[in-house]
Amino acid sequence: MIVWENFGSRTDTVFCGVFDGHGPHGHMVAKRVRDSLPSKLSAHWEVSLKSEDVLKEISLNAGASLYPEDASFISAADDSRVSIDVEETGKHPEIFQTLKESFLKAYKVMDRELKSYTNIDCFCSGTTAVTLIKQGQDLVIGNVGDSRAILGTRDKDGSLTAVQLTVDLKPNLPAEAERIRKCRGRVFSLRDEPEVARVWLPNSDSPGLAMARAFGDFCLKDFGLISVPEISYRRLTGKDEFIVLATDGIWDVLTNDEVVKIVASTSSRSSAARSLVESAVRAWRTKYPTSKVDDCAVVCLFLDSNSNNLSTASNTKDSDKTVSMKANEVGAKTDVASGPTAFPRSGTVREVEVSGGGNDVSEEEIEEASEHEELLSEVGAEWSALEGVSRLNTLLTLPRFVPDKDEN
Repeated sequence: MIVWENFGSRTDTVFCGVFDGHGPHGHMVAKRVRDSLPSKLSAHWEVSLKSEDVLKEISLNAGASLYPEDASFISAADDSRVSIDVEETGKHPEIFQTLKESFLKAYKVMDRELKSYTNIDCFCSGTTAVTLIKQGQDLVIGNVGDSRAILGTRDKDGSLTAVQLTVDLKPNLPAEAERIRKCRGRVFSLRDEPEVARVWLPNSDSPGLAMARAFGDFCLKDFGLISVPEISYRRLTGKDEFIVLATDGIWDVLTNDEVVKIVASTSSRSSAARSLVESAVRAWRTKYPTSKVDDCAVVCLFLDSNSNNLSTASNTKDSDKTVSMKANEVGAKTDVASGPTAFPRSGTVREVEVSGGGNDVSEEEIEEASEHEELLSEVGAEWSALEGVSRLNTLLTLPRFVPDKDEN
């Protein structure tokens, strides 16, 4: 997770993101995206603003339109427009148009860089990303994968209600499934989990990815999986109280309304994310007692500026870290095993503690993370996320690419 205040050197701007890795090296992919994507987004935003200033000056001097038809050089590539409703163009303020281009470009560059890394194997590992930029009352969200953002707001009767801000980009969505099948990828569910649609290679029953968009996972990028974010805009009002970003470990066991109630009922904002994670862990252990508790990462962003308790993140485990740039928002993360049948699962690795306790990352924790990384690298060509009993896993099996074994 990451919370970055004064994002882009703007005092009224905050960036938040939650990343959920999957596959043998998913924790490394999530960490790299967390550490690199925000700066790329900020850089592209600056370039877009400068380009707009140049175009404005040209249009004023030439008496031309602000955005001439031949100014295509400021637009994202054609393949990055699949998530943008053309009708939205005239409905949103200028900041949305600028940030939309910035999100599209930053996500595209980030995925391209992941493919070029030699020290991280992203072939069958990847990560989700739900990210937002809030500037004043303008909110822009970019999302790939099945992490989710919701809003806690007051309805006309003054009751607190949940509004889902993003769509879980899974293969069961008709548009996502159609794109995947057009690219020769396959979408189907297994018999023992008919509610979970997965993406498969054309001629192999692997990897069985349970999302339609993700960073990494290059084994599927030629077969319909994309890293293009779905981008949305919302103008915040005085009725909007907080935003929650969380991984699917939260949403698999708690509804949107339940999440809003838990956050709203906490005694202090500093404990909101922790309370939500703890509630999700209890729900996992109750509903799925033989399953590994899924990775749960949460960021709660409170929207009003009148509270006396805008505090930093509180984590449930010392080894789980959140990156925060002058953060006064709330974040929490846990990765707790449940029962003897739990199996190792790669998750987002955080490097910097955000609580006021001053806990540093110890050498023992670094060594433990390194050993865990080595363990994952030795799993082999047929790594499976279904060792043990689990209700839902993002990735099932890896494709077989083992030259020293006889093929049947």
